[in-house]
Amino acid sequence: MPPVDLAKLGSNVLKGSTAGQNVELGSLWREQTVVLFFLRRFGCQICRWMAAEVSKLEKSLSANGVGLIGIGPEETGLQEFKDGGFFKGEVYIDEKKQCYKDLGFKRYNALSVVPAALGKKVREISSKASTDGIQGNFAGDLLQSGGMLIVSKGGEKVLLHFIQDSPGDHVPLEDIAKATGIPVSAEAGQKPQIYSYTCLLPFLSELCTGGTPVLQLNHL
Repeated sequence: MPPVDLAKLGSNVLKGSTAGQNVELGSLWREQTVVLFFLRRFGCQICRWMAAEVSKLEKSLSANGVGLIGIGPEETGLQEFKDGGFFKGEVYIDEKKQCYKDLGFKRYNALSVVPAALGKKVREISSKASTDGIQGNFAGDLLQSGGMLIVSKGGEKVLLHFIQDSPGDHVPLEDIAKATGIPVSAEAGQKPQIYSYTCLLPFLSELCTGGTPVLQLNHL
């Protein structure tokens, strides 16, 4: 993994999700250490679960002067994401997806996204999310992946740089706590329930008949 050029990355401009103001990414770590959570998309069931999971650390992060910030690649689905209360930190939009490119977050294509969506990690988290009452939708860019970046106050160094390989990949809470030096006071998600493959039958049926199976994957 190539080193992150914080000076270059920090010059990227983000759009605020409230007043719509533009800010440079680097301004977010100027006065505090930050946990930057890059979502794949706001309607993604898996991303919503991950947002809720990392939000379990928000109180501890805030108490220790660490900011929790979510960044999405587009505005589609933002209001529903905010209304759902999945994430407790500030939210910004990288409309040009330049941060995603600079951090090496890959894009799927119509063929590679299908096996990624059927992976074990995705199925497990989809099961957890459904158990927690978290649903998703099909709106937005289904092909973008995400990850996480933790930067120390003043942009002195990168404390953690995580790139998703699978849509189900995420940073464990204890690893975030270790990187930021905070005590772990949150309980990670429960072990996955037994997953029923019956929910994949419509997807597999369309795949076999030449349909458009990607649209069946509301957890992506």
